[in-house]
Formats: sequence, C-alpha cells, structure tokens
Amino acid sequence: MKILVTGATGFIGNYVIRELVKQDKYKIFATSIDPLEKVKTFDWFNNVKYIFQDLNEPKENYFTFFESPDKLIHLSWQDLPNYKGLFHIERNLFNNYYFIKNMIKNGLRDLNIIGTCLEYGLQEGSLSEDMVTNPVTSYGLAKDTLRKFIEHLKKNFDFIIKWIRLFYIYGKGQNPKSLLPQLDQALENNEEIFNMSKGDQLRDYLQVEKVAEYIVKISLQEKIFGIINCCSGVPISIKYLVEYYLKERNKSIKLNLGYYDYPDYEPKAFWGNNEKLKQILEDSEK
Repeated sequence: MKILVTGATGFIGNYVIRELVKQDKYKIFATSIDPLEKVKTFDWFNNVKYIFQDLNEPKENYFTFFESPDKLIHLSWQDLPNYKGLFHIERNLFNNYYFIKNMIKNGLRDLNIIGTCLEYGLQEGSLSEDMVTNPVTSYGLAKDTLRKFIEHLKKNFDFIIKWIRLFYIYGKGQNPKSLLPQLDQALENNEEIFNMSKGDQLRDYLQVEKVAEYIVKISLQEKIFGIINCCSGVPISIKYLVEYYLKERNKSIKLNLGYYDYPDYEPKAFWGNNEKLKQILEDSEK
C-alpha cells in the first residue's frame, strides 16, 4: 500500500511518519516545502521517498506526480499557530481545496485530513462530531469550510473521507510560542516566575506521539468515516497540566496565575467526545 503524507516535516507530520515507518509494511511518500538537506536530518528519511513540493503551486495531475497513492494523510497547512490571520481563508482554504480536488479527480480514493477543535467555536462541554460547527477564528472557519467543500465533491467523485479533528497537543518539536515550550525556556533561563493565565480553563490534551498513533489508526481503517475527534475525552485544567509537567521533570517555578487574559477565541471549558475513536482503537486490536 502506498501512503502519501503531506506536511511531513511539521510538528505532527514528523511523528506520523515515524509511526508509519515503525509498522514496516507500507510504501511511504513524504512531501513538504523543506529542502532535501533539512529533510535528511530526520531519522525516518531513509525509509520513505521524499518529494519536495509546494502544494500552493498548481499541477495538472498531482495524483500521478505523487505516484498514485492508495491513501493520503493531509497534514499540510501553513502559518500556524496564527489562528486569526485572514490568509487561512484567502489563501490556505482555496489552495488546499484545489490540491485535494486535483488528487480526487485523478484517482485518489482514501482521503484523511486534519481538522481542528476550533471548528466548534465557543461551544462548551463535551464536543461530539454531530454538533453544528460555529467557528470564530479564520483558521477554524477555513478548516470547517474546506470540509464542507469536500463533502460537495462526493456528489461528483467516489472516495471516502476521514476528517480527523485534533484538540490540544504537546511534545518535542512543538511551536516555541506554545505554553510548555515557553515554560521550558523560562526554566532554562532560571527565571523565578512564569507568567500565565489563571489556568482554570479545561482542555483536552494528548502527547504528540499518541496523536500520531491515533491519526495512523484512523487513516488505515476503512469502517468509520466522516468527522472523528482525535482526543483523550478527559478534561484537565491548564494549571494542572503545567504542574504535572513540572513534577515529571522534577522542576519548580512560581506560577504567576492571572497574568494573561483568557483567549477570546476559546470557551472556558471544552473537551472532545471520543466514542468514535475508542471504537476504532478497539477494532484495531482485534
């Protein structure tokens, strides 16, 4: 089986490739906009076929260009984590749509795309896949609209889609502007105080290794389709996450709670309903 992974050198893509390579039974094609010299530094490089390509550049037939893959795991999306930038709507939405349509009309039959919990907007509590979306950020709106565009493609083309909605992820290689990398930097600088919000917001967190494992299992199965939350299903506070992270590393720093306001694009308390994911994981063990 041939599997194409876009955004292969990104934070999540790197771990997805690792997960696929561990299974040692697929022909893996990896693509990104990173030059070959950089990609050679990844530990999976010799186990995949790397194809440099900017997916914003149109091609007559992307499907044959990537050697007719059986599955696409589409992680590519530019300029995160700036969730409010209009470029998500004005550039990323349409460029991603045209790439995906090109792949489908030329022969792709199994499409696996990364979505986001920000598609749910400001809804609180346990978020299930059948809820009506109401995004309030450009990023969430662009992703949600892309999903709807692709649903319309199914009226003209025969393919299956798994829309994998991610929640909150942490781990090595994360954007340095994220919470835990900033905490690491404060510790490295021997700072006495770490400024953060009140930390009482409830979120759904998963380590990136686990996220990659789930993405691969969702993508490989052909039983449950449509929107699938990729999450723990367990809400924890941001303050608890930080304290747990410090305890695991035997580090300490004074937390200056309430220094930052709550983000205006996130509800106070939300997490994912993961019943679909649990069924997929259960089936994969049989």
